[in-house]
Amino acid sequence: MRRAWRVRTGSARRGARASFFLTGDFLRTAAFAPLVRRIIADGHYLGPHSDKHLLCCDWDSRDKTLVTRDAFVRDVEGNLRAIEAFGVRRGDVRYRVPACEWYNADVAAWSASLGVTLVDFTSGTRSNADYTGEADRNFVSSHRIHESILTREREDPHGLNGYLLLLHVGAGPGRADTMHERLGGLLDDLSARGYRFVRVDDLLR
Repeated sequence: MRRAWRVRTGSARRGARASFFLTGDFLRTAAFAPLVRRIIADGHYLGPHSDKHLLCCDWDSRDKTLVTRDAFVRDVEGNLRAIEAFGVRRGDVRYRVPACEWYNADVAAWSASLGVTLVDFTSGTRSNADYTGEADRNFVSSHRIHESILTREREDPHGLNGYLLLLHVGAGPGRADTMHERLGGLLDDLSARGYRFVRVDDLLR
């Protein structure tokens, strides 16, 4: 059986397991608490994505680190405390996705020093573009995202085996064409191709 990993809601009735990387600000928002509790109760992975969505390195010169190590540690620790507030043990939080999915050697090393390994999406699809709005110059429709995933599956010699597909928990207010409306169909398409969906800590153990 092939294995793939994805981040998204709407997987429970298909028996899929996902990994959710949430900011501290998201976790502390009372309106989102029922969703977070459901993520945990349904057996999904919950990990940190930065407390304040802190951009740690320059967009144009990735090697240029924009924050001090102390500021980085405070941010990640705040995120971890927000996760622990939902009853998740610190020792069970082994992986994190960097804010903006953007990182350099400093960010990776500082993450490791806190006992969490940095992970990011696998390139080759447009899955992570589901946050773009119709008015944005870089807008990517949900149909194109869906097709990019299936195209990659057909064209890569290894298919999507071991792939990390990143999608966002919610789209911005400027996007009406939400990818979560197509998620069930995507899961069905990939399941029909022999994939199963696992947590990041199951995939990488």
